[in-house]
Amino acid sequence: MTHPENTDATSVMKAAQDNLWMHFTRHGSYAGADVPMITRGEGAYVYDVDGKRYLDGLAGLFVVQAGHGRSELAEAAAKQAQELAFFPLWSYAHPKAAELAQRLAAQTPGDLNRVFFTTGGGEAVETAWKLAKQYFKITGKPLKHKVISRQIAYHGTTQGALSITGVPAFKVMFEPLVPGSVRVPNTNHYRADEITGVPGMTPEQYGHWAAERVARAIEMEGPETVAAVFVEPVQNAGGCFPPPPGYFRRLREICDAYDVLLVSDEVICAFGRLGTMFGGQKFDYVPDIITCAKGMTSGYSPIGAMIASERLFEPFKNGTEMFAHGYTFGGHPVSAAVALANLDLFEREDLLGHVTRNEPVFRATLERLLDLPIVGDVRGSGFFWGIELVKDKATKETFTADESERMLRGFLSKALYDAGLYCRADDRGDPVIQLAPPLICGPKEFDEMESILRSVLTEAWNRL
Repeated sequence: MTHPENTDATSVMKAAQDNLWMHFTRHGSYAGADVPMITRGEGAYVYDVDGKRYLDGLAGLFVVQAGHGRSELAEAAAKQAQELAFFPLWSYAHPKAAELAQRLAAQTPGDLNRVFFTTGGGEAVETAWKLAKQYFKITGKPLKHKVISRQIAYHGTTQGALSITGVPAFKVMFEPLVPGSVRVPNTNHYRADEITGVPGMTPEQYGHWAAERVARAIEMEGPETVAAVFVEPVQNAGGCFPPPPGYFRRLREICDAYDVLLVSDEVICAFGRLGTMFGGQKFDYVPDIITCAKGMTSGYSPIGAMIASERLFEPFKNGTEMFAHGYTFGGHPVSAAVALANLDLFEREDLLGHVTRNEPVFRATLERLLDLPIVGDVRGSGFFWGIELVKDKATKETFTADESERMLRGFLSKALYDAGLYCRADDRGDPVIQLAPPLICGPKEFDEMESILRSVLTEAWNRL
């Protein structure tokens, strides 16, 4: 093992090739090429090792809400690290975690007042499932352990969260996983005809149909065995599926009727991504549990949380009952301090109002792309949008697996990046391009995204 003293571009690139194992990455694609190396960020832009600028159309990974290079967030981290760098939340507390829990509880809907900190979103989902199991065991319904989630939905990579995830390709290598996870249809109205087998449903009709599939699944499994339903306000994987009108109202009724916990997985949708502090607020529903992470610190330090209704905490309030679960770095003092500074920044700059005011502008800018033959659908909410690509707009015919491979991985991802736009070209469902820029963006950045997408998608179509 060597420790090269110089950290020039060449040695860093070599280190990436020789020692770094990247996440969700086909390393074979870099066998004869350099790994893209991002070295700094400023506002809505990032810069690579050669100094080339890219518009960060994905906020890192739905994370950098306040934009890159915010010195006040870095200073909050440094100040806290000097004062108290680390202390666990195992039977002890520290001020920043307590302050942040109070701050979050004040902003959540309903009585979601109990904040259990993790270091990321997958851990928050894992925590929610474990709490659901224990809650029902200690309140006299010990058979309730199963979870219902939606097709193509992504909820994390730990063994429990991966079980809840509805993307078969991510699971196959790691099975058998935690048993007890059941799948229902998602809210992709663009594909409603083929999902339901009933042509021409209105969004309202499809929303009711999709919610009723949850009720059928609970009945099929036996209500006495189902603990929770996990849903994102806007489903990420598959390309930004917003809920049809009435969907969440009906889902809340169903969960109440069968005594099933409604878990709102807001790892992406919380902290302003939809223009509200929490995603459920955008669609007017109150869940029993919220899982969140990413945007809580705008990515300046890792943190996540499971936020639970007060009634779920009741059995743990007195006596000897304990939730025997935790993480060394959950609610880390530095991360909690950064989160508080980030929430201050949200208020000072009215980021929620900014997203709400600019959502129609962003939507209209992206909808200009509907004049391209390859663009079938533009959908989303807030600053969270998906563009579905099709082979035939009239029939909504999608691409074969081979065409998708060639177009998305063989051309689009690299072409968009080379053109100066970092975003996601994805085919966990049908092929989509996803855009979720920092919340500080406005019409100038929207136009830049549209312009780059227009030229690259035009070339993609010509290559087909």
